[in-house]
Amino acid sequence: MTTSAAKFKAECLKLIDRVHDTHEEIIVTKRGKPMARLVPIKQSKKKGSIFGCMAGTITITGDIIAPIDVEWDAMK
Repeated sequence: MTTSAAKFKAECLKLIDRVHDTHEEIIVTKRGKPMARLVPIKQSKKKGSIFGCMAGTITITGDIIAPIDVEWDAMK
C-alpha cells in the first residue's frame, strides 16, 4: 500500500495498527516520491528463557576434553 505523507500524518496511529494486524508494509510518499516504509516488526516465535536458545547451532569436531601438549605459563 502507498500513502502520502499528509495522509500518513493524519492517520499514523490507524496505519500503524493496520501494519501490525495485516503484516502489510506501507510506503509513505512525498510529492509522489517514496520517502519511507512502514513495516511490521518480526516477532520471535520462541519466548521465554534465553538459556538453551543456541542449542543445536554448533558442531564439535575432535576431542575437546583431552589435555593438550602445550604447557601454559600459568601452570609453571
